[in-house]
Amino acid sequence: MAEKVRTRIAPSPTGDPHVGTAYQALFNYAFARAHGGSFILRIEDTDQARSAVAHEQVILRSLKWLGLQWDEGPDVGGPHAPYRQSERLEIYRRHVDRLIADGHAYRCFCGRERLQRIRSRQGAQTGYDRHCRQIQPEDSERRVAAGEPFVVRMKAPLEGECRFDDLLRGEIRKEWALVDDQVILKSDGFPTYHLAVVVDDHLMGITHIIRGEEWINSVPKHVKLYEYLGWDLPVFCHLPLLRNKDKSKLSKRKNPTSIEYYRRAGFLPQALLNYLGLMGWAMPDGEEKFTLEQMSRQLDLERISLGGPVFDIDKLRWLNGRYIREDYDPAALQDELERWALNHEHIGRIVPLIQPRLETLADWGGMTGAFFADEVPVNPEDLGIKGKDPPEVAGILQMLIWELEGLEEFTDRRLEALFRRLSGKLGLKLRDLTAPCFAALSGRPVWTPLFGSMEILGSDMVRMRLRRAVDLLGGLGRKRLEALEKEYRSLVCGGAEDRSAEAGKDQAGGGMEDQKT
Repeated sequence: MAEKVRTRIAPSPTGDPHVGTAYQALFNYAFARAHGGSFILRIEDTDQARSAVAHEQVILRSLKWLGLQWDEGPDVGGPHAPYRQSERLEIYRRHVDRLIADGHAYRCFCGRERLQRIRSRQGAQTGYDRHCRQIQPEDSERRVAAGEPFVVRMKAPLEGECRFDDLLRGEIRKEWALVDDQVILKSDGFPTYHLAVVVDDHLMGITHIIRGEEWINSVPKHVKLYEYLGWDLPVFCHLPLLRNKDKSKLSKRKNPTSIEYYRRAGFLPQALLNYLGLMGWAMPDGEEKFTLEQMSRQLDLERISLGGPVFDIDKLRWLNGRYIREDYDPAALQDELERWALNHEHIGRIVPLIQPRLETLADWGGMTGAFFADEVPVNPEDLGIKGKDPPEVAGILQMLIWELEGLEEFTDRRLEALFRRLSGKLGLKLRDLTAPCFAALSGRPVWTPLFGSMEILGSDMVRMRLRRAVDLLGGLGRKRLEALEKEYRSLVCGGAEDRSAEAGKDQAGGGMEDQKT
């Protein structure tokens, strides 16, 4: 390769650090190292409603825990700083102004009500009707000067087709008639993903864009922006998505997806990375256990299989066990256990909760096991709420999970306030809401103080155990979940339309703010 390889990972700090992010980061990192290149971390925080500094910090911590250290990024700096999109707004505005001046983009003044009428008339999958595309520049300037709110849309061709190459799939074609006039600048002055990713990847010299295949349908918009701005295309390589055992897209309803969960559950970072490396790829000699350095030496992107890789936790546990047995002597394993949870700091958080309940020191083991476990055995009968049948309890616990997903400070004080607020909304006594939680989180109807214990377990582990409790109660089918989400938004969120019960998507919906129509 003539030019130096530069790859990147660009997570959004809007929720838990996803194993899918680690999977993509791994292949970007290994490919860059294989070719003596650079690996860059960029934070895509243009979704101001959902982005949070706390989420960014957890992302950085999780990727560092895995051993995926970047050469440039928001914490280490670099020649292309800043590496947070929220700090690059003036850069994006300059490029938007250029696109407008060159006739490749236009201001759109359509408001929420008109867009909703379009959706209801044409259907949710039908794009924007290009109503503002023919507005003359002088009229557009006049309306801006008058203070009328607007977004900026790129002009997609009205006919022909887009052709681009993907490293794994060869040539891909898409008719321009199927491509919308995408919003590239929102009314709040922030860019959408589609503009920001193109501008940043070019200005940061990214040579290879290695990301998930869910972005393939967006590539024509990106290709056209590269063309409008007079820039050469990078190499596109879209990795196959991680799948559940039923081949559906990996989701937290069916599998733990947070990197932090695996850290707390006692998985080794090298084993988790190794397993993610096996997703669609294998070492030339077929050996399933290999280091990050070995993968970096042997990686050939073109050997990645496009068959949907299944994320199998049982297989991960088997591989993790190999690392424990083969790579550690007893002294080294003891050191690892201390780093994980058997250390003075972690145990010191548990002691104040357990001390009032101890009669002998030997009571410690039985009372504290849940703090050091992944799964706990739960009797479904202990998950009951007075006057509620199992499906109703499952629904209540699911609402609790949704509430916990939005809690930025996972502290005992914040948790108590959340439980009191939710129990009031649901018409329950506080003790009725906490009762099934004791069982779900500890496997016991009586345990240490709930909110302090939840803080120690951490958000990822708490929500995973509550999801398992929901499954024990019979689970929630798709239709029931959709109905429950509507009930949740109406009852708990006050009918707010922008509350997403399944947080963590890359782009949020909305009206004038991002105008998906």
